Amino acid sequence: MTAEELLHLNLPNKRAELVKGVLIVREPAGYRHGEVAMNITRMLDRFIEPRNLGRLLAAETGFKLATNPDTVRAPDVAFLRAERIPVPSPAGFPAMAPDLAVEVLSPDDRPGEVLEKVGDWLKAGTKVVWVIDPVRRLARIYRADGNESLVAEGDALDGEDILPGFSCRLREVL
Repeated sequence: MTAEELLHLNLPNKRAELVKGVLIVREPAGYRHGEVAMNITRMLDRFIEPRNLGRLLAAETGFKLATNPDTVRAPDVAFLRAERIPVPSPAGFPAMAPDLAVEVLSPDDRPGEVLEKVGDWLKAGTKVVWVIDPVRRLARIYRADGNESLVAEGDALDGEDILPGFSCRLREVL
């Protein structure tokens, strides 16, 4: 399958991504997942919007990360720095990676699949990936330079070079 075919596919009440030309269909995420994704979106928006730092994109916005075969991934939250916002806004999947991708784990997420997704983000140019685990009440931070770190619920998520000055306690989004 291609990214263009995915764009026109109608799968009501399903989440879909394209990985190396293969359609991956999943059930909608549960309530807790949505709550945490909304909390982190709200915290990021409060920081980004008044400073005009860029564009925050909602859950399930697809990004075309590879071609032939196509890979389209959709993070729970994405951030693009202002200078990288495509103009005009594409109707389909932009052929780019966000600067920051946030993944909130769902109960049915498998560790290997999550790591594959993180790898796809980083390989395509994402600088930082936050993987938030609401059940274990922690987050793993993966960086383009290969560094990774663990954030406990009492510790802070940090915007690093992507969003300098942004910081919020993980417990505030859990």
